[in-house]
Amino acid sequence: MTKKESKIILASGSPRRRELLSGIGLEFEIDPGDIDESRHQGEAPADYIIRLARAKVIDASARHTVGLVLGADTTVVIDGEILAKPEGDRDGRRMLGLLSGRWHSVMTGVAVYDIETQREAYDYAETRVRFAEISDEEIDWYISTGEHRDKAGAYAIQGRGSLFVEEIEGNYHNVVGLPMRLAHRLAKELGYSLMKG
Repeated sequence: MTKKESKIILASGSPRRRELLSGIGLEFEIDPGDIDESRHQGEAPADYIIRLARAKVIDASARHTVGLVLGADTTVVIDGEILAKPEGDRDGRRMLGLLSGRWHSVMTGVAVYDIETQREAYDYAETRVRFAEISDEEIDWYISTGEHRDKAGAYAIQGRGSLFVEEIEGNYHNVVGLPMRLAHRLAKELGYSLMKG
């Protein structure tokens, strides 16, 4: 039996994830929680994002009695280096300079947790993105817009950052911050449905 009418809780404060879930007509509560997002020494990118996604759903689940908690964490990886959210404008410029004219990976860990049964499911998606060569002037302009702040890899593919993206291989929504098909599959594994209305 699918728990179609059960409560869905998004363990994220990301406006992009909210927009993606709202875009499929899903009603949900938001409970972003508060976790330590520090990377463990030597931790592989996939392990890192899955650990954070799982930590987010477990943290949020403690404040509810029923429902499915959905959490995600996105990062950008190039040359084995994780590019999380930039620490400031200078760091944002550095990241964009690294990405210029090159392929990189965008990885999102997704976790779901059924509060009543305490069952969980998790996985990650990876999308390859190629940036065009971008000039110092273009980087300065982009940094001046402020869009890079709070974005893994210092860019937003669904915003002004789209001007720098030459091509992608894989799931577009993963780059935005939530691979929808993966979220749907994981929810189904726990008997829930994201198909509402």
